[in-house]
Amino acid sequence: MLNVRPQTLYANVSRGKIRAKPDEVDVRRSLYHRDDVLRMARRANGRRKVEIVSSEAMQYGDPVLPSAISTVADGRLFYRGRDATALADSASLEDIAALLWECAPGEAAAIWPASAGNDVATASRGVTAAPVGDAAAGCTDTGKAAASSNGAGGGELVDGALAAGLFALARRSAVDAPSLGRPAAALRAEAAEVLATLVDAMVGKSSAAGRDAPVSTRLARAWHAEAHLDLIRRTLVLMADHELNASTFATRVAISTGASLAAGVLAGFTTLTGPLHGGAANAFAELVAQARASNADDAVRHWLASQRTLPAFGHPLYPDGDPRAKALLKLLPKVQPHEQLAVAAEQQAGELPSIDYALAVLTAACGLPSDAPFVLFAAGRCVGWLAHALEQVQANRLIRPRARYTGPATGVRADIRTRAQP
Repeated sequence: MLNVRPQTLYANVSRGKIRAKPDEVDVRRSLYHRDDVLRMARRANGRRKVEIVSSEAMQYGDPVLPSAISTVADGRLFYRGRDATALADSASLEDIAALLWECAPGEAAAIWPASAGNDVATASRGVTAAPVGDAAAGCTDTGKAAASSNGAGGGELVDGALAAGLFALARRSAVDAPSLGRPAAALRAEAAEVLATLVDAMVGKSSAAGRDAPVSTRLARAWHAEAHLDLIRRTLVLMADHELNASTFATRVAISTGASLAAGVLAGFTTLTGPLHGGAANAFAELVAQARASNADDAVRHWLASQRTLPAFGHPLYPDGDPRAKALLKLLPKVQPHEQLAVAAEQQAGELPSIDYALAVLTAACGLPSDAPFVLFAAGRCVGWLAHALEQVQANRLIRPRARYTGPATGVRADIRTRAQP
């Protein structure tokens, strides 16, 4: 009747617009108040005020901007219609960039000479996907080698990667040309340079041989983790994009002004300074430290009692579990106290591991540096930011929402509209 996605229905219930109650016959079902549904259906079919549409569009879970880049549907993540977890079995981050940036046949080879192939590049040729249970060969199954990865001092390293990335992107933003009015091919080539700039800043130019090496190879060499190259590659692919999240929206707003690609990525990158987006690694490290000091059950119980959101568990778009986390965790050994925390989180809060949990397990199991979750998130997501930047350039329109004023009375009647200025 409403012709909306289930997520939109649930959002209307949570906002009190549609009353609901459990079905006494079948506890797996819910019953929705008939009059509320009919009222919403009539409003949806009629003409709605612009300010109402604009206000509701900014709420979590509702679409804000049209995009053909990625979507979450039926509990799965898709990149331009292709399952991201399936792509992670063999694709490189450069492959995904070529897909999301819509590179022409052969164009990727010019952008990434040492790692690209024809059409969608295949930088991962020769890297065989390891079978379940064997992909983490060489990883520690106790987490001892990575005690420092989730303990004290981790924040300093993350701050270092964050500060270096901010500085490098800011320098480019000050000199790079605006994005509007430029050929798409030139912008895609520049996008590859922006990605390389960010990776250079976070791991160092001299940490791996040449910018032309795949990003996964550069990270593996910088971390002396060549044995775990395939896991790093998979992770980068899974992190490449995730619909219109906070950082991606910030990128698109900046690009809509005509700002350079580097400035758009800088806008997205700055959102990672906040704990609510990209900051779960630090919070989860605190939870791990608490579990080591006492036990996982008590750590989760105390965390929930403090009214804080449990980090690295649960995701609104994945009520049945994050498929990205599942894709990585099936290839990783059990690590403690992470595994115990996962059990406690499900028992006490009904929450399943998210990709942030998988990044922490990967870091602990393979002895990666403590800033690895942040670097993997930022380097992978940079590809998505740039894809949305390129799409926004093509849209060629300014993103400028209106505010619904809630301050002191102005003395002007609310129904009088301001005349458009010349």
